[in-house]
Amino acid sequence: MAKLKDIADQVGVSISTVSRVLKNDANRSVSDETRRKIWEMAEKLGYRTARPAKARKTEVKQTYAIGCVVAMPQNKYNSPYFSVILEGIEKALAAAGMRLEFVFSIEKPSDVEQLHLLVKEHGIDGMLVVERIDGDAYQWIKANVRQVVGVDLSDHEVPVVSYDRAAAAKEAVNSLIAQGHRHIAYIGGPELNDDFREERRYLGYAAAMKEAGLSIVPEWVIDVKWDVSLSYELTKQAFEAAVPVPTAIFAASDMMAIAAMRAATERNMKVPDDIAFFGVDNIPISEFTSPPLSTIHVPKLEMGMYAVKLLLDYLEEHYTVPVKMIIPYKCLFRHSSSMKLEETAARP
Repeated sequence: MAKLKDIADQVGVSISTVSRVLKNDANRSVSDETRRKIWEMAEKLGYRTARPAKARKTEVKQTYAIGCVVAMPQNKYNSPYFSVILEGIEKALAAAGMRLEFVFSIEKPSDVEQLHLLVKEHGIDGMLVVERIDGDAYQWIKANVRQVVGVDLSDHEVPVVSYDRAAAAKEAVNSLIAQGHRHIAYIGGPELNDDFREERRYLGYAAAMKEAGLSIVPEWVIDVKWDVSLSYELTKQAFEAAVPVPTAIFAASDMMAIAAMRAATERNMKVPDDIAFFGVDNIPISEFTSPPLSTIHVPKLEMGMYAVKLLLDYLEEHYTVPVKMIIPYKCLFRHSSSMKLEETAARP
């Protein structure tokens, strides 16, 4: 009687690959052509197994070439925000028997031409765009790629998976206000080349301050351009200036908050007794800072996975009208902001 090894030797693949195909295991990517050869050889050699209906469906199921463009340069801090979104994207594609052809970021004008070449060389069917990228490059993608899905992107013409940045920031700042803070600083950066005060997390911060009747001190609204070292240096300079020190700082990312916390502790300020901190992203290290950082949990993994699901649904022409999928965020109150509650209920 034929064995798995016999099939593997004839097809030229590993025994484990043969086993996965015959069990219809879709957790690992195996090409449709290889699956077809394995089933044909199994039948030819008389291997005793029933070909599952699910496997037949997989054999004829359309696969697609998927690319991804992200706003953040991929060599910058190995971004703990973007890397988790990409993990979700790759996980969902693998479950569908596909892979990500490339991940690309545009840092200089010549990169746009490189992107054009990548799209054509890989025969890209669908593109995932993670946050806002160069406008000309984005328009070229929309004109030359069959289907585009955005992650945390503002575009009514394409399907988008996102979370409500403004509402999340507003809730975090409101929690600081509820504790009695009246002088709350802001640290953040711009969306692409816009004024950083147009970024949605800043708008949420400003809305909370305005509704509470609180003044925003210009010297304590700091554009650090999403740079960790600038967050530390500019916060340090602000502490040294002849301007009243805030009692709390809301930072638009955990990385920025952690760097600013260092600037505060170097001035012998106690967190949260002298100054409170609140970040965004809930990166793994935020739980282990001293003290642990209060933060907004952003559903990064889920955003990546749902973006793939949407992209494949649109490529299969299940939908035609672009939808916007909003994933719930969650505020996590830790010791850096003195809150005793562990977390709030999820908000849409």
